[in-house]
Amino acid sequence: MEIWPGKPYPLGATYDGSGTNFALYSSVATKVELCLLDENLNETRIPLNEVDASVWHGYLPGLQPGQRYGFRVYGPYAPDNGHRCDPSKLLLDPYARAICGQVEHNEAMYAYSFSDPQQRNESDSKEFNMHAVVVNPYFDWGNDRAPSHEYHESVIYEAHVKGLTQSNPNIPEELRGTYAGIAHPETIDYLKQLGITALELMPCHQFVNDHHLIEKGLSNYWGYNTIGFFAPQNTYSSATAAGGEVAEFKSMVKALHEADIEVIMDVVYNHTAEGNHMGPTISFRGIDNAAYYRLVDNDKAHYFDTTGTGNSLLMRSPAVLQLIMDSLRYWVTEMHVDGFRFDLASTLARQFHEVDKLSAFFDLIHQDPIVSQVKLIAEPWDVGDGGYQVGGFPPLWTEWNGKYRDTVRDFWRGEFSTLPEFASRFTGSADLYETSGRLPLASINFVTAHDGFTMRDLVSYNEKHNEANGEGGADGESHNRSWNCGAEGPTEDSEIVNLRARQQRNFLATLMLSQGVPMLLHGDEYGRTQKGNNNVYCQDNELSWMSWDFTSEQNELRAFTSKLIALRKEHPVFRRRRFFKGAASRGGESDWREIEWFNPSGEHMTEDEWQQSYARAVMIFLNGHAITEVDTYGRPIDDDSFLVLFNAAWEEVSFTLPDRSTSDSWITVLNTADDNDTSIREEGETLVLPPHSTLVFREYLRKEEK
Repeated sequence: MEIWPGKPYPLGATYDGSGTNFALYSSVATKVELCLLDENLNETRIPLNEVDASVWHGYLPGLQPGQRYGFRVYGPYAPDNGHRCDPSKLLLDPYARAICGQVEHNEAMYAYSFSDPQQRNESDSKEFNMHAVVVNPYFDWGNDRAPSHEYHESVIYEAHVKGLTQSNPNIPEELRGTYAGIAHPETIDYLKQLGITALELMPCHQFVNDHHLIEKGLSNYWGYNTIGFFAPQNTYSSATAAGGEVAEFKSMVKALHEADIEVIMDVVYNHTAEGNHMGPTISFRGIDNAAYYRLVDNDKAHYFDTTGTGNSLLMRSPAVLQLIMDSLRYWVTEMHVDGFRFDLASTLARQFHEVDKLSAFFDLIHQDPIVSQVKLIAEPWDVGDGGYQVGGFPPLWTEWNGKYRDTVRDFWRGEFSTLPEFASRFTGSADLYETSGRLPLASINFVTAHDGFTMRDLVSYNEKHNEANGEGGADGESHNRSWNCGAEGPTEDSEIVNLRARQQRNFLATLMLSQGVPMLLHGDEYGRTQKGNNNVYCQDNELSWMSWDFTSEQNELRAFTSKLIALRKEHPVFRRRRFFKGAASRGGESDWREIEWFNPSGEHMTEDEWQQSYARAVMIFLNGHAITEVDTYGRPIDDDSFLVLFNAAWEEVSFTLPDRSTSDSWITVLNTADDNDTSIREEGETLVLPPHSTLVFREYLRKEEK
């Protein structure tokens, strides 16, 4: 077969309309073979003899999209020195744009004998590994334009590609659980009616399904086990042709953009699916192990792991940093995604041992003209020393605010001494972000996420119930800050049922009315349950999928959630771009009267009242007429004023509406104890809030209008 020298960049397989260029980085290889495979896995080996700066490359004229391929890398096999080259293993291209097949559990995938790990195993892995596929990069994007939702305007919806549509009877069966299923009008109409602005998809980079889960009849449902940082997960595609998932993913993005919905990808750049030193040789391990993985300094046969998965990528390696940046740019420029949520992002900041916000990774992100302009969301922790970094990421980044989640859960379950911190979380967590020059938008507020209880289960279970996972209850978080409201699991007790309904509404109201950026877990809008399982990472079934057979109660909760999101969108007072002017320690009691805090008697909160351990009721005045914000055109924002009443106490609490200068009449716009309440109240009037409830008033008649 004719081969031309080709080019060392871009890495991977690049089809230009006439042929395909192949390029692979390996600083330790002594020889690299490109291996072309037909449908029967017959193999044609082509040496790549051109080497520039450790990049092995060649161009094959006439080679077309759809071609399967892999690499064989010759070089040192010396685990004690960190090298694991093995030409008996057909290796997956780290830059593969599409991947076919799945990794099969076979001894040939490993460099050692199962019966004697000290014995070298040089069996050929060709039949058991995934294979890369050459793709056609050309796609008709038409007039595709990214939605222009700024952070403070965003409502993020975290969802799973398969779980979102797999059970929807209104979507053709062959499209359910796929990218095409999300692009289907039924799904998009649902998301539009709900009111979200961004769809955050759990991992859809190509990942590996763990053998130990398959053996138990389970699977890696969540997909936090990436092996292909450029390839869409092939099992989420309805396409039958090799590489068809690429165009299907693009079509999904295009359809969501037409509906004015952004696409945010949950990405896992902190580790790969090759695991620890006993893991399979799929790709990176056999290409250049020491350049891609962080090894133990004085024991290079083993991996340094801050992710709990067996390995961590080496974040001071130029090859790793290039891989991540090339991947991010690819998904923005070629796949048109609008942002990323970085799993275990603290590991990405470990250039050496400690988490360092001045690390090379952050420098590269900040100076990149493409990646720096999209939404960047950090999961600001990992399992290593000093890994919990909420509030510690640099400007430009937003963070999953774990302290928001914990505080809001504690407040509504009635924990002592939570009111002061609840006030800070409700007003955007200035104590975490303001001192570093960041804004309320740095806080991605959430009460629930994929990892943990759903909101329905948060109010229905005190303990996790993970028996279906087959780990004897050892998996999953044990300290959930949940409250079952009086009974563990399902109950027909009407008082408990009503209390749980109020609590879900309280969480939703708090989330959507807080300053910062709200993130809603898919299904929480109607009360999805996982039956107390707080770790469904391995449950690819009805336990984790969205249910589309809604009860009347679920439809009511959906309507309530849509109403809340609409209220947030309509009123800038709930989605400020900047912090309130005042001390953050008390929720930002504003010097400009933008926000004021009152006790249930209608008087300003005193220091003693803030410090009362049993304080669980508070009233917040949001002054929409205190002009301290401007819109995108520089025009002052004049909004309605609101009163927000929170009662997290175990008993009824009487509230007296305060005398404010802007209004003397208030109309109910939200009542978590009564969806139909639209009553009008007067200043100075006293009313009673049921236990665990929220009431929101909008000014009804301004004094100057009387």
